[in-house]
Amino acid sequence: MNTDPSPQPQARPQQTAATVQRLSDAIKRLRARLRAESGQHSTGLTLTQLAVLASVVREGPVTAARLASMEHVSPQSIAQSLAVLKAAGLVHGEPDPQDGRRKLVSADPAATDMVDGLLASRASFLARAIDQVIAPEEFGDLVRAIELLERLAAADLSGGSI
Repeated sequence: MNTDPSPQPQARPQQTAATVQRLSDAIKRLRARLRAESGQHSTGLTLTQLAVLASVVREGPVTAARLASMEHVSPQSIAQSLAVLKAAGLVHGEPDPQDGRRKLVSADPAATDMVDGLLASRASFLARAIDQVIAPEEFGDLVRAIELLERLAAADLSGGSI
């Protein structure tokens, strides 16, 4: 029995496929624009390296194993990214005071400044774009679209239901 008080009509398969493609394309274009507007390309770091750096800034001091788990990548991939970040002087490792066999990775203050600057530039672009492109009466639609995107991002389809 469906207890949803507002059932939605089913879209035709071709409409669904077209909508899926449009959504995918829009997300890709927005992500690329955010990278460009933030100055991310000028860092000389890959997306993966920047993601690892941001995680170290946000979570550090942190172990490489924890980073691999947070980024959903292999320990080898994290080791490669950390090697580049260490060579650039953006992170450093120190023995874990609780377990000397492990190393804790911390961000250099310059790394924190870089990540903060990238995030601020991204937020500034989005705020300006919203102000210029979204009409005041459309702002509620934007909020609802964000809620839907958050639900899509959190969807767990492994059990066959959301």
